[in-house]
Amino acid sequence: MHGRDSHVMKLPSWEHFHHESDVGVRGYGCTLTEAFEQASLAMIAVVTDPGRIESRKSVDISLSAPDDEFLLAGWLNHLIYEMSVTGLIFGKFQINLEDHSLQAKAWGEPVDKGKHQPAVELKGATLTELKVCQSHHGCWMAQCVVDV
Repeated sequence: MHGRDSHVMKLPSWEHFHHESDVGVRGYGCTLTEAFEQASLAMIAVVTDPGRIESRKSVDISLSAPDDEFLLAGWLNHLIYEMSVTGLIFGKFQINLEDHSLQAKAWGEPVDKGKHQPAVELKGATLTELKVCQSHHGCWMAQCVVDV
């Protein structure tokens, strides 16, 4: 778990949760955008420490979906695709959300096995435990299980 203590949740933050042989990723934020960005960092943290990734190159990503939950899964899967195709690993995200559409920029650098020490290979974001919701306090949570 990252970004939380036992008494107060500090937003934005993210965490992992266990799900059989896969890993659940969960992002929290004061806005839906922050929750998506934090879920992205949680997914990257399955592979490596996002703080070790330099913002040397960027990719632009646009997509839409019928709802925010499918948009989250589509976004995370698009990141996995971009990492596979470009050989980059991302550590910083800027996302704009509107009406189940996403315009984003992801920054990262080429994967360096010595520097990043990748723990696993991401295969895909799944629909398992897929949930995007706002709490009664107004905070947002975005989560799903990632196949590794």
